[in-house]
Amino acid sequence: MHTITKLSPNHLSGSAETGRRVLIVSYYFPPRPAIASLRIRGLAKYLSEYGWSPVILTAALPAEPERRFEVVQTAYPGGATSQWKQKLGLDKAKGFQEQIGITPASRKGKVSIINKFVNIARAIVAYPDDEKTWYPFAVSEGHKLIKSGQFDAIISSAGPYTCHLIAKELKARHGLPWIADFRDLWTQNHYYSYGSLRLLFERRLELKTLGVADALVTVSEPLAQKLKTLHRNKRVSVINNGFDIDDVDTAPLTKQLTITYTGQLYQGKRDPALLFQAVSALIAAGAINASQIRIRFFGDAPFWLEQEIMQYGLSEVVSLHSNVPRDVALYKQRESHALLLLNWDDPSEQGVYTGKVFEYLAAKRPILALGGPSGVVKELLNETNAGVHINALDDLKDLLLFWYKEFKQNSSVNYHGNWDAIEKYSHREMARKFAHLLDQFTNDSSKT
Repeated sequence: MHTITKLSPNHLSGSAETGRRVLIVSYYFPPRPAIASLRIRGLAKYLSEYGWSPVILTAALPAEPERRFEVVQTAYPGGATSQWKQKLGLDKAKGFQEQIGITPASRKGKVSIINKFVNIARAIVAYPDDEKTWYPFAVSEGHKLIKSGQFDAIISSAGPYTCHLIAKELKARHGLPWIADFRDLWTQNHYYSYGSLRLLFERRLELKTLGVADALVTVSEPLAQKLKTLHRNKRVSVINNGFDIDDVDTAPLTKQLTITYTGQLYQGKRDPALLFQAVSALIAAGAINASQIRIRFFGDAPFWLEQEIMQYGLSEVVSLHSNVPRDVALYKQRESHALLLLNWDDPSEQGVYTGKVFEYLAAKRPILALGGPSGVVKELLNETNAGVHINALDDLKDLLLFWYKEFKQNSSVNYHGNWDAIEKYSHREMARKFAHLLDQFTNDSSKT
C-alpha cells in the first residue's frame, strides 16, 4: 500500500506562519471506529489555533479521513491475533471462541474459563500488543517524513503501546522532543490481565521505552500520580479527554422516560444490575408504570446481559441494539431523558474517566453514573452539575422516582448542567494544553 497524505488549506497556512509542525503517532484516528480516535482528532482539529500544525501518522484506515487533516497512512498487515488465526486456518474477522464452536450459552459467566485460556494465548502472541505488526511500517514512514520535512516535536498516543515504541525509535534517529500520551496506563493499568511473568518483562520494556521521553501525559491526576511512582524522574502532566464543541446539539426527547447506554461492557466490569434491580422494584411496587420507561443499550450485547434482563423481569423495558454509527449514537444520546454511565467496582477505577462521559457532556442530558469508587467521575459530575454518581440501591430508587415524577409532569427530566464548567473539557481546551507543553519543550531545545 502506498502512503496517503491529505493536506488542508488551514494546515498549509498554519505551517507557513509558524513553521512549527508536530508528528502525532497514533493507531487510532477517525474513521477507525473507536472512542480512542476522538482524542487525536481533537488535537488534529484544534492544535493549529495555538500555532502547531499536526501531521497524523497512522495505520491504513478503513475509509478516507476528513480532508481537513494531514494524515499519512502506512501499510498494515493486520493485528498479530488475526495473523495467528490465519495460520490456524480460521477466519481472522470472526471471534476465536465462535469459530471453535463455543456458544454464548456455554460461557454464561461474565468472565469464563475459555476467556482465560484465550487470554493466555494473547499474552504470548500479542506482546506488547496486537498492533506490534505496524511497527516497521510506521518507523520507516515516520523516518521519511521527518527527514524530508521540518518537524519540531513528536507526540505518541497509546494504547496500543507500540505507538510509544515507534516514537522512541524516531526520537533516537532524529533527536526531536517527544511527548508520550497515555489515554490508559501501560503496565500500571488496572485492567492488566496477562499475569506476573509477562508483567515482569513488559514493565522492563515500559521503563526502557519511556526512559528517553521528554514528558509523559495522562488523562487524570490519580493516573498521573501512578505514573510518577514508576517513572520517577519524568515530568508528568494531566490533560483530560474532552468533547468536540461541534458535537453539542439537542434533539426532541423520546415519548417514554428513556435511559440510554452506548458502548461496550467489558466482560462484566461495567454491570447495570443495580439499575435493573431498582427499576424492577419500583415497577413491582406500582411506583412506576413499566410502559412509560425504557432502558436502551447500543453496542455488542453479551450473553450475560440478556440473562440479567430476564432475571429481573425487564424484557419489556430493556432493549438491546447492535453497534450503530457514531452520528446515530450521538442522536440517541440527545433524545434520551438520561444517559447511563457504568464504572467498574475496583478501587483503581477512581482515576479513570471513560471517554463516554465527555461524549455525554456534549449531549446536554443528565448523566447517571453507577458503580465504582468516588473518584474523578464523581468530581466531574459535581463540578459540572451534569449528573450524579450513585452506589446505593435506595438512593437510586429515590432518584428514579424523582425523575419519573418530573417526566410525568413535564414530559422530560430537567437538565441542570453548568455550561461554563463543562466547556473546560472541550477538545479546544485539550489542544491548548498540549500546545503549551509543546511550546515549553521546543523553546527549551532551541536554547541548547
